[in-house]
Amino acid sequence: MKKKVLMLGWEFPPVINGGLGVACLGLSKALSEFVELTVILPKSDPHFIVENVELIGLNNIDLKKILKASKESFTTQYDTFAETSYVDIDIDPYLHISETIGQETNRHTESTTKSTTIADVETEDLMIEKFLHVFRDGELYGQDVIQKVIYYSKYVLRLAAEKDFDIIYAHDWMTFLAGLELKARMNKPLVLHVHALDYDRGGPESKGWIFDLEKYAMENADLILPVSEYTASVIANHYHIDPAKITPVHNGADEVNVYKVEKGFPEKLVLFLGRVTGQKGPEFFLEVASKVYENYPKVRFVVAGTGDRLKRMIESGAYKEIGHKFHFTGFLDKEKVHHLLAMTDVYCMPSVSEPFGLSALEAAQFGIPMVISKQSGVAEVLSGALSADYWDTDLMADHILALLKSKRLANQVVKMSNNDLKNLSWKDAAKKVNSAFDTLLESKTVK
Repeated sequence: MKKKVLMLGWEFPPVINGGLGVACLGLSKALSEFVELTVILPKSDPHFIVENVELIGLNNIDLKKILKASKESFTTQYDTFAETSYVDIDIDPYLHISETIGQETNRHTESTTKSTTIADVETEDLMIEKFLHVFRDGELYGQDVIQKVIYYSKYVLRLAAEKDFDIIYAHDWMTFLAGLELKARMNKPLVLHVHALDYDRGGPESKGWIFDLEKYAMENADLILPVSEYTASVIANHYHIDPAKITPVHNGADEVNVYKVEKGFPEKLVLFLGRVTGQKGPEFFLEVASKVYENYPKVRFVVAGTGDRLKRMIESGAYKEIGHKFHFTGFLDKEKVHHLLAMTDVYCMPSVSEPFGLSALEAAQFGIPMVISKQSGVAEVLSGALSADYWDTDLMADHILALLKSKRLANQVVKMSNNDLKNLSWKDAAKKVNSAFDTLLESKTVK
């Protein structure tokens, strides 16, 4: 008999097609072959069907009826995390926020088991009305994202009360609170799949509400599945989590229709693809581009994406007098991304901290030689890619110049990447996840 897994997700295509959503969809499809899978999301498309997977979107059900009928109290085990939930902060799916929420950086996580009592039905009704619209019409992120995370945990607790499952499987910090609530209430093992961390968005000095939640959840989880050895080392060394319960599982890649497009200009094209945020190293890409242009003028650079560093990058490019060599596309959907990849000569990913880097796999699928940061998970699986420390702009520029000038080297890098891709499927990733589930259930070491 298949084990029953309750998966908690935040992003899911076609509602959101970011890296987290793509990974959750890929894993869900592949994992459904091995387990009975139910996925609870804040928002899902009611017309989007995944075979053998029960998809539940809070936006598609009568939450008010369910909450009213439930015997569960709105008070939960970890309501102290809600003490900062009414402070507005602005957050993107992966953008770091300056988490100066009161004195929250000094809060001790051991206090999280306190409860906050909601005394009367009228107050509960008011809260239900206030937050139900979020999962129907509102955005999943934004200034009140922490409020959404907290209320998602409360709704999930009630929805899951009548369900039978063996494992709680939570993806990234937005679902960790719900996972903690379910484990405390139902005494089921908690597995956390870590796609990105607050450390990646804000660096080693970043510590606040989200960091506290990540750390507390990982301390109390039974198993942690980071997307790379790199992320595993961050979890062990920066969050001080026992390495014995950390099992890295690399991402897979969806099959794509690969094609080539002739450029409308004679120069070579070097591509930066991703969010233009500090984590992705756009300033380092600009420095690399400047050094490449000095030695190879017949080149253009494309920055595909948007983020808080975009304006600064455009201004810096003009200051360095290479702005005429840059094209900024803004956000591109998947079809336009593929069109851009089809005409790219070199892909560059100078990320400061990259848990994995799914866009690099896409570039590899399109037969693009690449230069990637050593501070990335994908560097572990694309052995043929040329790599450098994100701060070593001289070496990164030298790698790009070598690929632009030598077709033989470029073909060699592409050939090695093609061999690497053979072992990077979502089915391979799902097998590793399922094996980790089996080991966990056999050990019966639920805290």
